[in-house]
Amino acid sequence: MTRPTFKNFKKKALKNPEVKKEYEALIPIYELRKKLIQMRINKGLTQAEVAKRMGTKKSNISRLECGENVSYPTLATISKYAGALGYKVNVEFEPI
Repeated sequence: MTRPTFKNFKKKALKNPEVKKEYEALIPIYELRKKLIQMRINKGLTQAEVAKRMGTKKSNISRLECGENVSYPTLATISKYAGALGYKVNVEFEPI
């Protein structure tokens, strides 16, 4: 018997329309987190360094970047994070 994999579990779960809808609703927040982490890494900064630049605690940066919890950071927080890395936020809207 083949051992189940996460990939197969996910494929099966996403056949359920309710699960798929919830999964797709979370994609933007996870993409945002990946982008934030990539920007920080590209700048060669640690979470502690970003926290210091923002005037906050490292634990807050960790929580912001972490994929474990489903929290929705404010635009102000994202802007402050981006500014600490030398970026600005540009919001765009796309048709569904």
